Amino acid sequence: MTEDALKTGTTTIGMKIKDGVILASDQRATMGNLIAHSHVQKVYKLSDNIGMTIAGVVGDAQLMVRYMQSEISIYQMKKGSPMSVSAAATYIGGVMRNGFYLGLIVGGYDKTGGHVFSIDGAGGYIEDNYTSVGSGSLFALGALEAAYKPEMGKDEAIDVAITALNSARKRDNCTGDGFLVSYIGPDGYESIDLDEIKDRCERLGINFPN
Repeated sequence: MTEDALKTGTTTIGMKIKDGVILASDQRATMGNLIAHSHVQKVYKLSDNIGMTIAGVVGDAQLMVRYMQSEISIYQMKKGSPMSVSAAATYIGGVMRNGFYLGLIVGGYDKTGGHVFSIDGAGGYIEDNYTSVGSGSLFALGALEAAYKPEMGKDEAIDVAITALNSARKRDNCTGDGFLVSYIGPDGYESIDLDEIKDRCERLGINFPN
């Protein structure tokens, strides 16, 4: 991998909350010291009950998303039921061992409730209540440590995610250019509308996009 490869040097967040999970990220992609793109998709829907955030090389990330969307869809057609979040994390961890330059968060909701997994470049996967992956993750984790509560509802959790991303954005030059937030719960996958994110940022005293 060359030093100037297009990367989502980034901050991504996953949180397990009272009735589901929150996945969130910034939107900046970098190439070395260059800000290459400012509207990058880093939170993806894999199925109606599972989503994924991406950090790492953009080409690898896009390939991983397309592959897993296909595999989960095939699984559901064969089994007649949704793939569990744990099964998806296990599957993705195995694929990662083939040599993807990525750090991922997989989150979703199944018959056992909400689950969030971080997946590293070697294919290791760990379940946690909350996690952050990417170049700004240390700053985001500090904010999450202070604000996270396991029984948070969706509304409060979205504000916590935005606040944590903002903390990372202030200290990590690879993080910025707006926020993406998704919620996955009993009724499926929901991308939070951009206008709602902007309104929340204004109420929290956070500049959008930077």
